[in-house]
Amino acid sequence: MSPVIAAAEEKEADFSSTELRETASQYLGVRYKYGGTTTSGFDCSGFVRKVFSDFGIELPRTAALMYEVGEPVEIGEIRPGDLLFYNTSGSGISHVAIYYGEGKIIHSQTDIGVSFSDFFDQYYWFDRFVGAKRVADVELVWEKEE
Repeated sequence: MSPVIAAAEEKEADFSSTELRETASQYLGVRYKYGGTTTSGFDCSGFVRKVFSDFGIELPRTAALMYEVGEPVEIGEIRPGDLLFYNTSGSGISHVAIYYGEGKIIHSQTDIGVSFSDFFDQYYWFDRFVGAKRVADVELVWEKEE
């Protein structure tokens, strides 16, 4: 095996799915604020940007610009930490969320703030889904259900 291939295989994950869940969950209940980027209020991209910044990963400011980075992910390959993009306004990418796992997304929603939604919600989120991007290497850790 060449040294380059060996080094690539040994690359450590940026963070684990457990760390992602813990970090993102600490912001549950933070109110929605248009243009918000702090714990006094987040918009969707401000929230996503904050979570990834907590891991040292800098992302662009808006959902539309975030959609331009990372590697595309097929819907059947989505895993915790992937960014999910939506067209909620009818004019392109207007919302971003983080896939939390087990069919849940975590995001900052207008009038609700940072909260969970069902990725497979046929009445709203799933119908507006545009695509997913992977911007970090997340180690999958499977927690036991209690």
